[in-house]
Amino acid sequence: MVRIAALAACTACGGGASGDGRTVLTIYSPHGKDLLQHYEQAFERANPTVDVQWLDIGAQEVLDRVRAEKNNPQADVWFGAPAEAFDRAAREGLLDAYRPAWADAVPPEARDSSDRWYGTYLTPEVIAYNRDAVRAEEAPADWDDLLLPKWKDRIVIRDPVPSGTMRAIFGGIILRGVQATGSSDSGFAWLRRLDAQTRDYALNPAVLYQKLGRQEGVVTIYNMPDIATLEKRTRIPIAWKVPTSGTPVLVDAIAIVRGAKQRALAARYYEFVTTREALREAARDFYRIPVRTDIAEDSLPPWIREARHVKAMPLDRRLLADSLDRWMRKWDAEIRNSSLRDE
Repeated sequence: MVRIAALAACTACGGGASGDGRTVLTIYSPHGKDLLQHYEQAFERANPTVDVQWLDIGAQEVLDRVRAEKNNPQADVWFGAPAEAFDRAAREGLLDAYRPAWADAVPPEARDSSDRWYGTYLTPEVIAYNRDAVRAEEAPADWDDLLLPKWKDRIVIRDPVPSGTMRAIFGGIILRGVQATGSSDSGFAWLRRLDAQTRDYALNPAVLYQKLGRQEGVVTIYNMPDIATLEKRTRIPIAWKVPTSGTPVLVDAIAIVRGAKQRALAARYYEFVTTREALREAARDFYRIPVRTDIAEDSLPPWIREARHVKAMPLDRRLLADSLDRWMRKWDAEIRNSSLRDE
């Protein structure tokens, strides 16, 4: 969410010692400044000889960076992205096998069968809106509502190419078409219609939030935890709805990067941010829904009970892992801003 600050915080990425002699542990993550700083400070209090440095970038950007650094890894831990991204990384030999102490508390669909990644959070996708500009009863309640004429040029969307959240939403829409017709064509046709409705593609989440706040777009689609955190921590009047027909519910995961320079510390951090207490903190303070099934419901915020029962859009994770890069290249080349090119 704050890429410049994150890059500054990661000046010593790649292992070794920081300027004060502490051992550098490097985290790549799309989870945002607030959550990453929280765990940075907590882990350093428990491990005073360690300097946690994190790079806050989009999920696809993390995957691209880990790929590029395969022969000389700079990150130790990859903390956060949809499971589909971790599936691709695992197949490419980018992740190290690690079985956490809580492995048995995660269902099979939320983990890699060879222990190369494990789910941490469940992340529903939502339709969000500026509640000063849009009344709740008029806000889009489902995906197809976004295509109604009244939302023409009133939608702003996070740039989908580097964003794991947006790639998952677009992938879910295309999969919906594949499941209905056997072809991806109807999904791309839907995305073309959405493009015609879209006023702008925001470079990053911070810009997206600014545009929503200034009403340069009053409706968006994004993940529930980030939208909920935005509402809590800023004065932007934001609200959201879970699409009635179903929504992608992503498994957000964690992994150790293969060849990590600080492998032992990486495992320690991995365990630290996924304890029951850490996950309760993430639920309470950052609206994250834990994947672990061994956390008592009554120890979690009440809203989680409702969020855990949203209608999930069926997702073929293998097809997504095999096809999503190709689909996004097609969207970027043929659909992005196509309505402007057609004028």
